[in-house]
Amino acid sequence: MRDRVERARVARLATVGAGNRPHVVPICFVLEGDVLYSAVDRKPKRSRNLKRIENVRANPHVSVLVDHYDDDWTQLWWVRLDGRARVLTEGAELERALALLAAKYPQYSADTPDGPVLAIDVERRRSWAYGDSRP
Repeated sequence: MRDRVERARVARLATVGAGNRPHVVPICFVLEGDVLYSAVDRKPKRSRNLKRIENVRANPHVSVLVDHYDDDWTQLWWVRLDGRARVLTEGAELERALALLAAKYPQYSADTPDGPVLAIDVERRRSWAYGDSRP
């Protein structure tokens, strides 16, 4: 499970917004120990005031879904990480997170993200893979 998450290039972050409405976005991420990091990068966005950051500040409970789809359904799997998110705007942990992200994604090493970093303290893991459900 952990190896699949570490190798994955994209995940989906679910937060809860105003009125308890779900908000899901794709993210780039890196996992270190029991903390998942995702940065607000320089890709074009409608606003620098991102809903995911606003939602986390109001309600830190989040889920991250990492999955793999293949037309060969014997290759299907998913991992869900549930936890509490923190918004990092400065400090050693933010710098460490950015270094880890740059090591995983060449785009980040060429163009360091300038927004905050979400640090998600993973509290629970759930997973499924095709082979897990076979007798």
